[in-house]
Parts: sequence; C-alpha cells; structure tokens
Amino acid sequence: MKKSAILLGASGAVGSELLKLLLADERYDTVILFSRHKSKVTHPKIKEYIIDLFELENYNEAFIANEVFCCIGTTKAKTPDKETYHKIDYGIPVAAAKLAKASDIKTFIVISAIGADAKSGIFYSKTKGEMQNAVLSKGIAKTHILQPSLIVAARKESHVMEKMAQGFMWLINPLLFGNAAKFKSIKAERIAKAMLWLANNPYKNIMVTGDELAQISK
Repeated sequence: MKKSAILLGASGAVGSELLKLLLADERYDTVILFSRHKSKVTHPKIKEYIIDLFELENYNEAFIANEVFCCIGTTKAKTPDKETYHKIDYGIPVAAAKLAKASDIKTFIVISAIGADAKSGIFYSKTKGEMQNAVLSKGIAKTHILQPSLIVAARKESHVMEKMAQGFMWLINPLLFGNAAKFKSIKAERIAKAMLWLANNPYKNIMVTGDELAQISK
C-alpha cells in the first residue's frame, strides 16, 4: 500500500530537494504541500494548500497523511524581527506536530540546527531548543529531529555573509573529524536524502547530527 506525505517548506533549500525525491519515489502516491505561495512544480502526486502558515492549526481536516516532513526555517538575515522569527521556527513546527499527533500520524521529521538548546542565552539557539522540546512533548511514535550545521545550497537570495560562511566551511571541513565531524557543513540534497531514508527505515537516535545525516545519505 502506497503512502502519503505532508511536506512543509517545499520551496526552501532542503524542502525543494525532498519534494523531488518524494515525487520520484514509488512508495508515495500523494505529497501534500502547505505553503504560502503556489509551488512552481506540477505533478499528479501533489495536493497543495495555499495558506497562512501561522494559521496552520485551522487546517486539521486536511492534515492527514502517513508522514510529516517539516523543513520550515528562516535565518537572522532573512527575518531580523525576533517575534516573527519565533513564529516561524517555533510556532509552525510545533503546530504541525500538534496536528500530526491529533491525526495519529506516526512519523514526524523536522529540521532543527546544531547547538539548539532551550537553556541557551542565544535567542536563535534557544528558539530551536524550545521547538525541539515542544515537538518531543507530543509523543509522536517515530520522531527524528535533525541538527545539521551550515546547510549548503544554491540559493538565489544568498547573502554575502552566507556565501562567505559556506566558503570558509568548505576549507575547514576536511579538518573536522571524530566528535567535531558534526560541525561540518552539509549539502541540502544530502539532508533531503537522509530525511527520506529515516522515514522508511528504523533508526535508534531521535536527535540526528550532521555527521549522521552525511552517513545516512550515502
């Protein structure tokens, strides 16, 4: 029996790569998108809802699938307003997890970030950490929280500082090994491959770091 998947963040760096994989994967016959803007991708598998993602909780009747992939996220550069940032990086994933639990969806995979810690004094790390705790509190049977370091992708809107960071990480990646390997930058398509693998295979760790994602995606 084929499966259905809900994908949040289909236009982002990882989400767009994951959408390609889901559409090509014969295990899935329906890919449900919840987005602010209509996707540029057309495919018979896609069922799309154009909504205000801050009001996701109002779409419980449509939030029905076998799996949820949450690739929602922003950056300080894109969203300097902390209140809006919190609504995106905390509010949307937590609302999705709440809906998934209410709909008895057994698999929930969400992207967080390395260094996420609800006790952190850094707002951005604290927000991610609080999101992780709130998602876990829903008790979804198969939950995986991904904690990559810098995500490398060919973004048209990439900022100068982001490009510089990617270049710097490319230089130091070979120097990061052992316990430090989790700090290596990772390509968006590798995270997408790892997400799909995690949804379809048993894996012991709930928190999945960048080095694990790199290994899984091989």
